[in-house]
Amino acid sequence: QVQLVESGGGLVQPGGSLRLSCAASGDIFSINAMGWYRQAPGKQRELVAAITRGGTTNYAGSVKGRFTISRDNAKDTVYLQMSSLKPEDTAVYYCNGNRWAVVARPGDYWGKGTLVTVSS
Repeated sequence: QVQLVESGGGLVQPGGSLRLSCAASGDIFSINAMGWYRQAPGKQRELVAAITRGGTTNYAGSVKGRFTISRDNAKDTVYLQMSSLKPEDTAVYYCNGNRWAVVARPGDYWGKGTLVTVSS
């Protein structure tokens, strides 16, 4: 089993920055890709960004140039640096783990989510 624990959410003003972290524990060697998904009220969960163990990344078009995903394999942690935040980025952000080196769709493992609110 794999456990994913997110941290770093909160309230930020439009144009501000925030960094999310996701620490993996358990059977971490079964995970290759890790990613961030988000779900806004009344909307479906969507991919934000994902990264393989080898460093291949994938970003949603709406966040390209504003968000950066990275990972520290030694710490089994993935990060999402978010800049130039907009109100439409408001959502619950979920960490995801995938057994495969796939960055276009989620894997089986999910964290509980962390809320990001962008508002003045």
